[in-house]
Amino acid sequence: MAQCILKIALDTPLNALFDYRWRSDDAPLPQIGQLALVPFGRREVMGLIVGVAGSTDVPDAKMKDVLAVRSQLAPLSGQWLALAAFAADYYQRPLGEVALPGLPKNLRVLTTVALDRAIKKLAKLNDAHDGSPLNMPPLNPAQQEAADAIGGAQGFKPTLLYGVTGSGKTEVYLQACAQVLAREEAAQILILVPEINLTPQLEGNIRARFPGVMLATLHSSLSEGERMLHWLAAHQGQARIVLGTRLAILASLPQLKLIVIDEEHDPSYKQQEGLRYSARDLAVWRAWQLQIPIVLGSATPSLESWHHAQTGRYRKLELRERAVRNAVLPRVKLLDMERDKPKDGLTSHLVAALKLRMERGEQSLLFLNRRGYSPVICCESCGWISNCTRCTSFMVLHKPEHRLRCHHCSLELRIPRHCPTCGNVDLQPLGRGTQRVEEGLQQLFPEARILRIDADSTRKKGSAQEAFDTVHRGEVDILIGTQMVAKGHDFKKLTLVGILNPDTALFSQDYRASERLFAQLMQVAGRAGRAAQTEGGSVSEVLIQTRYARHPLYDAVVNHDYDHFATTLLEERAQAALPPYLFQALLRAEAPELATAIEFLQAARDCMAHPAITINDPIPMSMTRVYNVDRAQLLLESSSRPALQAFLKEWLAQLRAMKTRVKWSLEVDPLDI
Repeated sequence: MAQCILKIALDTPLNALFDYRWRSDDAPLPQIGQLALVPFGRREVMGLIVGVAGSTDVPDAKMKDVLAVRSQLAPLSGQWLALAAFAADYYQRPLGEVALPGLPKNLRVLTTVALDRAIKKLAKLNDAHDGSPLNMPPLNPAQQEAADAIGGAQGFKPTLLYGVTGSGKTEVYLQACAQVLAREEAAQILILVPEINLTPQLEGNIRARFPGVMLATLHSSLSEGERMLHWLAAHQGQARIVLGTRLAILASLPQLKLIVIDEEHDPSYKQQEGLRYSARDLAVWRAWQLQIPIVLGSATPSLESWHHAQTGRYRKLELRERAVRNAVLPRVKLLDMERDKPKDGLTSHLVAALKLRMERGEQSLLFLNRRGYSPVICCESCGWISNCTRCTSFMVLHKPEHRLRCHHCSLELRIPRHCPTCGNVDLQPLGRGTQRVEEGLQQLFPEARILRIDADSTRKKGSAQEAFDTVHRGEVDILIGTQMVAKGHDFKKLTLVGILNPDTALFSQDYRASERLFAQLMQVAGRAGRAAQTEGGSVSEVLIQTRYARHPLYDAVVNHDYDHFATTLLEERAQAALPPYLFQALLRAEAPELATAIEFLQAARDCMAHPAITINDPIPMSMTRVYNVDRAQLLLESSSRPALQAFLKEWLAQLRAMKTRVKWSLEVDPLDI
């Protein structure tokens, strides 16, 4: 009887591999990269074979046998295992917590029914490897230069594609992909987008351009069966183009030859739960690992990528003009709310502009990144406000549902009939969300076709795409939306964008707030004027309502001047010793009482020191209490990434040895502090 010891990674917080005995009379020896079903405590779980040995230190009496090996699935490649190992090492997590959750759930279940069904279904499909493109539109000189540079690149070539909104970055991606597919028969291409609602439009473009190529999509809205099928198509090399959100970076792609990161600046590429990885950063590492080109595209690149381009680490390609002939960047104008007092949240100038667009049969967009009816309701008699009882936040008024809802812990309450403190029945909403703006517009323009797109109006599967299709068909006069509408969408008839209440980000404690606000404003402004301007047609406009019209950030937006804005911000970051000139890690602690969390962080701060590492004092998080749990944080900083990584490895070993009931987690390269 043949037998050996398998070293298996399991999805547990324990930073160790587990030894199991495999023995069989006739089955072939298991391979590294295969999945194995093993007993773990009282459960049976799926693990990943990462090593094969002839002996073990585990006593024979305690050694357990492997129950089954998923031999019908081709092993995950050594390159994929190296990617998972790098992510685990860099983000300071056990290998199993990275590798296993990166696989479809149906691969990790105890039975093989779903796997066998998916393999049979894919076996019936012909391998679609005809990469010939259809309907290739002509490119302008800047687009053609960019497409040729990306498509013809050999080896590790990180490229920042910096193009204004509407400059045709998607077309550059597609034509570069066509060159790669034509050059290598089995080549696979990975295209990442930051949000799920951006996938349908791009998926349609890819299918129309490459009808002879199998396309796989990977994002969290897929059913488990769909995700399994698409992942398997990529793993087996049948899918030559894989389109997905951040989780797709962990897909198995044995013939990967090009990576595209669209809207690379978007914070959605950073996972905020569990393994807090950056899909953009892992994509760059994966491209380096495979020695293949990668392109990062954006109209407002992240300061990290801009810094890399300025220092020569990335090649920069520029698209300074809009791709559609006669389409020009919209004119941006600031509406000073100190002079033009808003009524129902809208200044008279913005109302007049909306009316003019309706008369001309054109579309308008009002952008407000705050859903609900009102952020809070209050009692003017005693000062009571609708605080959440479980969080340090307000209960948001959702008028159509007759509910108060906390957007952090999802607590819902009925709207009180009177003040809980003094009994006053005249409770007033403060501030405006998208629902309240929609109500005001319906009163102002009763004949208008108004549509609201936010997380509340698009809860049902497919409802977001249906709403966007309605806009594209021209069946909407005024669109009201949150950040869901701010990027990636090509609204042909949209000529006016009104931006409401952007000022709050100017006073955020987050040093990245100005960078994010600028990107958000430029992205949403870019929805206007994407079609060719006709003679006698409206000049596309972006109207920003603000009380701080002289702020330099708004001046940069008015002039579409990302270059100067980014240069200024980088100078400030360098002077203040902030990323990208510094490297950070954030230790978070959660406990029923804030003092307990702070005490743990103080012990963590004092347990180890290093001359190259700055460990700041522990402080409460800005949102201190969420769902009856208090939260605090401890920030670590260093000018040396290797020094920080080496320190974290030793430090975490000491933290894991501490006896505490505090729930804690570490994030490397945090985005939200």
